[in-house]
Amino acid sequence: MNSALDNRFTVLARDLMPHADGRFDKLVRAVGAVGRVLTGKQRAGRALTVYPDDVFIVSYPRSGNTWTRFLISNLIYQDEPTTFANIEARIPEIYFNPDHVMRALRRPRILKSHECFDPRYRRMIYIVRDPRDVAVSFYHHNVKAGNIRDDYPMDDFIPRFIAAEFDTRWGSWDENVRSWLALRYNHPGFLVLRYEEMKKDPAGQLLQIGDFLQKCSFQNLDLSSSKLRQAVELSSSDRMRALEKEQGTQWVLTKQTRHDKPFVRTASAGAWKSILSAGAVAAIESTWGDTMRSLGYELVSESAGHAPLSHSSLSGG
Repeated sequence: MNSALDNRFTVLARDLMPHADGRFDKLVRAVGAVGRVLTGKQRAGRALTVYPDDVFIVSYPRSGNTWTRFLISNLIYQDEPTTFANIEARIPEIYFNPDHVMRALRRPRILKSHECFDPRYRRMIYIVRDPRDVAVSFYHHNVKAGNIRDDYPMDDFIPRFIAAEFDTRWGSWDENVRSWLALRYNHPGFLVLRYEEMKKDPAGQLLQIGDFLQKCSFQNLDLSSSKLRQAVELSSSDRMRALEKEQGTQWVLTKQTRHDKPFVRTASAGAWKSILSAGAVAAIESTWGDTMRSLGYELVSESAGHAPLSHSSLSGG
């Protein structure tokens, strides 16, 4: 179909089909995925060709991966600041281009991924974030994506988040984190960073990243204090929010989402304390408490006597 017919078809389909909680948008994305397979444009994703000198930045979604990409990109490309217009050319996600395009990138590559354990990833930075904050951020991400309505109850969202209903590709937070920690922890090519520590000391954590990258074929990095500070300043949440306002309609990750909702939100640690109900906190902690403790996250609901939410508490839609 030509673009005019495409637009008419979309309008007609929207009139004929319910648009509750983004179900129509999900259908459109599914049809698009089938079309990409048939035309040879299937995005690389887990089928990516992996080279031995690749470095991966991996995390569960909404854990600071894009911010980390900005930090690293601004450290490597010191003559031209990183923006949403050039980040995918510098440190691309593996989900937006076919494998043949990814293979043509200059090596060594630094790539963004949300995958669970993949034995081919030999050199990687894994970012972990408090799942209570991830839950809040993921809620707003799904509002922006049109998957849930603006007033969808957070207490209904949390059991679905725990069950990884919104994107099964990467498992739950716990499954994703444990898959890497169990099989890569203490591996020489594996660097684990906590989002919270990155927020407290971004320059110090970026220095640690730079040291790691120098061992991974990026020997000529300038890790002086001034360059580290410059990279941190150019990757600030304020600057990223301003860039999103200018470039969000063109950036591949946000151009098909709602533009009245930001991708870069508060970019803070601990916001869950004033947002999640006691039951929501208890649900997360009772399900993933062992993993959270092992990563140094303090649990607050164990002795409070709060009953965790159950999946049966979901309301419709």
